[in-house]
Amino acid sequence: MAIDPHKSPNAAGGPGYEIRDASIAGLLKFAASLAVVLIVVSFGMNWVFWHFAKTQTLGPSATPFENARTIPPLPRLQVAPQKEIHDYWEGEQEILNSYGWVDKHNGVVRLPIDRAMRLVLERGLPVRPAGAAKAAGGEAEGASQ
Repeated sequence: MAIDPHKSPNAAGGPGYEIRDASIAGLLKFAASLAVVLIVVSFGMNWVFWHFAKTQTLGPSATPFENARTIPPLPRLQVAPQKEIHDYWEGEQEILNSYGWVDKHNGVVRLPIDRAMRLVLERGLPVRPAGAAKAAGGEAEGASQ
């Protein structure tokens, strides 16, 4: 027995597919209304461009053939940034690797990094005495109570 694809497999004898979901008339109405909206929007945009072209002037057009060289406002770009950063780096290295006064009035000096690390290894870091640490901790606990 051959199966006819146009006949419904159900007992009611319907067309065999959903006829409620896709309405051809509804799709055609949507396509026509979309076309009308697109045409109206196109003409509206054309009118707006024409209107602004007539009512607003943009001034003289910029030309690439103008020879006047204008200096940009401050801050201006660096002329030789590689040389400037190298000079800056050398200045910083000079400060890091030399002796000098930080505050001469209070007797604060600057040491080279290598020398400062050697001094820390020889002398160690300053530490608080054990009794002072307990007293400071006890005061903090007493203040919170």
